[in-house]
Amino acid sequence: MDTLERDFDLTQIINGEEVVGPSPFGKHQKISQRILWIVLSHVKNNDLGDVFYSPLEVIFEEGINRFQPDILFIRKDNMVIFQDYVRGVPDMVCEIVSQGTYRLDTATKKEIYEKYGVPEYWVAIPELKIIEVLAIEEGKYKTYSYAEGEGTVSSKVIEGLQVNLKDIFD
Repeated sequence: MDTLERDFDLTQIINGEEVVGPSPFGKHQKISQRILWIVLSHVKNNDLGDVFYSPLEVIFEEGINRFQPDILFIRKDNMVIFQDYVRGVPDMVCEIVSQGTYRLDTATKKEIYEKYGVPEYWVAIPELKIIEVLAIEEGKYKTYSYAEGEGTVSSKVIEGLQVNLKDIFD
């Protein structure tokens, strides 16, 4: 599909199939906004790269896997992959799990992000007040940081970033 023909909606291509997601609920947007604000502030204050939010296409493989992660980070030295969309592997992606997307976000997308070598994958589950940070180790995701209810999570990829769950879920 030519870039000029792209749909500007919530359509993703997952393993070659078009998947149209529902518009996120208010709670999802609130959580996304809070994570975005914290990550963006840290990245900008430390001149580490850039942070983007959905809808922005990340094209891993044309016609096969084209996602719109809720939030993503690209290091300064990796910005060559960004034009009007991301063509390649961002340094961190974050998905906020909504009702009906649990399996998609925690299994299907995790497997695909892992396949393409996305260095860090954040999974936020608002209903359970959980954030899990997965990092690639020997080609596989391993839990790098995890918090449920309270506490903080940290990033392996975004130097110095720590996120207090109270700032996200309260």
